[in-house]
Amino acid sequence: MEKYERLEKVGEGTYGTVYKCRQLATNTIVALKKIRLEDEDEGVPSTALREVSVLMELGQSTHAGAECIVKLLDVIQLDDSLSLVFEFLDLDLKKYMDAAALVANAHAHHHQPAQLDDDGNWSVPLPPVGLPHNVRGRGRAKRGLPSELVAKFMSQLLLGLAHLHSRRILHRDLKPQNLLIDKEGNLKIADFGLARAFGVPLRTYTHEIITLWYRPLEVLLGGRHYTTAVDVWSCATIFAEMASGLPLVPGDSEIDQIFRIFRLMGTPTESTWPGLVHMPDYKASFPQWRATDLRRALPEMDDRALALLNGMLQIDPERRISAKAALRHSYFHPPSSSSATTSPVLASSSSAQAPNPLLNPFGLTGPAAATHFPPPHAQAQAQGGQTYAQQVAAYAAQQAAGHGQEAGGGGGGGGGLMASPMR
Repeated sequence: MEKYERLEKVGEGTYGTVYKCRQLATNTIVALKKIRLEDEDEGVPSTALREVSVLMELGQSTHAGAECIVKLLDVIQLDDSLSLVFEFLDLDLKKYMDAAALVANAHAHHHQPAQLDDDGNWSVPLPPVGLPHNVRGRGRAKRGLPSELVAKFMSQLLLGLAHLHSRRILHRDLKPQNLLIDKEGNLKIADFGLARAFGVPLRTYTHEIITLWYRPLEVLLGGRHYTTAVDVWSCATIFAEMASGLPLVPGDSEIDQIFRIFRLMGTPTESTWPGLVHMPDYKASFPQWRATDLRRALPEMDDRALALLNGMLQIDPERRISAKAALRHSYFHPPSSSSATTSPVLASSSSAQAPNPLLNPFGLTGPAAATHFPPPHAQAQAQGGQTYAQQVAAYAAQQAAGHGQEAGGGGGGGGGLMASPMR
């Protein structure tokens, strides 16, 4: 512990405390999660052991997808505590989306320009109250992220997830609070407290995984022999939430969540999902709903985005697209002939060479497309050199710091890197 200088406490939970620290040898800012062991009759919590084992294995990888996963830098074992040292990231995707919505709402209602102060911090006038969560009609457009930014984040999320699955690792708790955004506007997967390795044949696993809003139907119906498809479903709900700014299926109980999925995708039958009747919690008396037209449910998404979303939301997990196959989808590789200008997704590839489906089409330092989306009325501030993603990240971090809720490594409280085993 003498190698680190403690700067401030970021958050505190059931198992320990998270600190923002400085590594003295390199002057690097890190996030240190200190897990108390004195009250543990059985030693180190299983969630911490899983997180360490998974991240240590991933840390040895040179695959491009490893850049989309938060890095474990050090593990410090003492008699009364176990400390995990992570790279420090500024905020999670949930805070990022909330900040983006507030930025857009402030401009829409107050028509006041955003400002860059002398220190390079991005700020805008805030509305007097937060945004509602039941926005309809035109108001929805103010909640979602720009489409190219959604595509960038999805490419990084799927690239990281495909890498996890290729290493036979299930995340099992993907949600916006567990996806971290750095100052450059890049997304990384975090919080591996519920992650575990899988093999062939598949073993029986617990169904008490994944936060309710992002939980697939096979888990809600009590399935214990699930596959990598559970993570893909969670990605799909995050995809829709980034585009609209609103949760896709925000149920308030397991049965409400099941019925909301039925209303969205249609009540499954034995013909649409072979083996449905054998799910432990399936009931033949379930109400019958027809599938909702996704174009009406998510007007913010274009046809290619909806086609990918539909593939990721298949009720039958066997028909659900994989993360690796999703990276090959035309959503990330639109035909260049459809526009006179080069698509931002293909900007790094020559027109004569097909993009590599296994590589992040935006690269790992952010797409040029992000610079095309400064907040409204802020074009005059472009000389600051910040992309839209960087501006929102800086603004969100500034607001969090102002409320005593520094978002280091995803923040304390209920989500982000430090959410497990901090719940």
